[in-house]
Amino acid sequence: MTLLAAVDLGASSGRVMAAHVRGDRIDLTEAARFPNRAVPVHGRLHWDVLGLWSGILDGLRALASASNDGAAAVGVDSWAVDYGLIGHDGHLLANPFCYRDPRGAAAKSTVLEQISAADLFAATGVQPQPFNTVFQFAAETTSAHRALLIPDLIGYWLSGVPAWEATNASTTGLIDQGTGDWSRALADKLGLDLGLLGPVTPTGTVLGGLLPEVAALTGLDVSTKVVATASHDTAAAVAAVPYEGERAAYISCGTWSLVGVERDVPITGVEAFAAGFTNERGADGSIRFLRNVAGLWLLNESVSTWRAEGLDIDLAELLAAAGRVERLRAVVDPDDARFADPGDMPERIRVCCAETGQPVPETPAEVAACVLDSLALAHRRSIAALETLTGESVETIHVVGGGAKNALLCQLTADATGRTVLAGPDEATALGNALVQAQALGLIAPGPEARRAVARASAAPRRFEPRGPTSPWETAATRLPSARFV
Repeated sequence: MTLLAAVDLGASSGRVMAAHVRGDRIDLTEAARFPNRAVPVHGRLHWDVLGLWSGILDGLRALASASNDGAAAVGVDSWAVDYGLIGHDGHLLANPFCYRDPRGAAAKSTVLEQISAADLFAATGVQPQPFNTVFQFAAETTSAHRALLIPDLIGYWLSGVPAWEATNASTTGLIDQGTGDWSRALADKLGLDLGLLGPVTPTGTVLGGLLPEVAALTGLDVSTKVVATASHDTAAAVAAVPYEGERAAYISCGTWSLVGVERDVPITGVEAFAAGFTNERGADGSIRFLRNVAGLWLLNESVSTWRAEGLDIDLAELLAAAGRVERLRAVVDPDDARFADPGDMPERIRVCCAETGQPVPETPAEVAACVLDSLALAHRRSIAALETLTGESVETIHVVGGGAKNALLCQLTADATGRTVLAGPDEATALGNALVQAQALGLIAPGPEARRAVARASAAPRRFEPRGPTSPWETAATRLPSARFV
């Protein structure tokens, strides 16, 4: 058995997972979990990255204390697009901005005066969104030495080696889809300083050992390798999808639902652009062709609102009650801009339903049912668009990540799409992180098929078959503004 440390950072929490590689399978246990949140300061929104770093050190210390032999390697994954700025002295200049900060939206309009959104998509394959790194860079005024995406920043603090890992780099809107490298032509056109970035680092690169001070703080040995794993959390999750030869799509479901397929080449035509799809790199250099749907963010924010109001909300009980609510009573577009920011999500949902002439959900169960029905409907629309854009049918949908534990959402997705849903692994991001590390160290054979075989052996998926016809879902879709709900 070999122990690996998978550091998995999300928008609401981070954790250090102990990944035990046992021949043809990997077993995961949680060594530590710590909170994460965006912090508002004078109208701006920042990440408390030093709080994250402290949690990571504590987690690695807990992992080391529970192991006789320590960890062979550590890898870090996180959300995409955000970055920290490093000064010429090698130190962080300021807390990174959160992708929900409004500066990206303001800069986006300026950038699109110089290059159209369609041309930007054609060049990079990335759907122009206000939070993309390209727009954050356009809002930046700095004399920094370098910019490191969040998992690369943590990897730099662990090893002292700066990297720009390929899966996360591909989300920035700064990569030329034709070359897989930074687009100098785009940067020159927009006046962006690509001098802040170094060479794109191949996924699975071993950066080196732990810095001595990190080894001393954690109890791990300096020989512990720091691996540039699939550092974009969705890329890590997709690396652990247990495909078995079928024509399948994936939904990496958590705060966001990322609905997509893996391909050899990107799709950058006007139809893909209009449908809201994007092209990102996978662990093996594949293209993850996908669409972002708002995901369980709406439910999570609703629960936060109810608890702040003093309601005792048990999630399992809430989902059971939502399952008893009349299906498709009211639906909303999860990608409506009104749902993007933190706040009173139940009230926003009620207002939206009233505006569209639907029954207004009043109880927490009715709001939760509305959210889950709406997400399943969004999954249906995205799968249909995938089939149209790729020209290939989808037989099976793999739901991975935290949303795979939501049996009601998985069943509703099967019902809405008329497809078999295979749910799991629940810990796909941490498992994918560890799988890439294991391949980098030669603990398992190279290539996607060997990795997916280990994924299948590590976590057997749960099966959901569609119940009844899909026609009620087709009818429900007509209640929503079609331009926003492709």
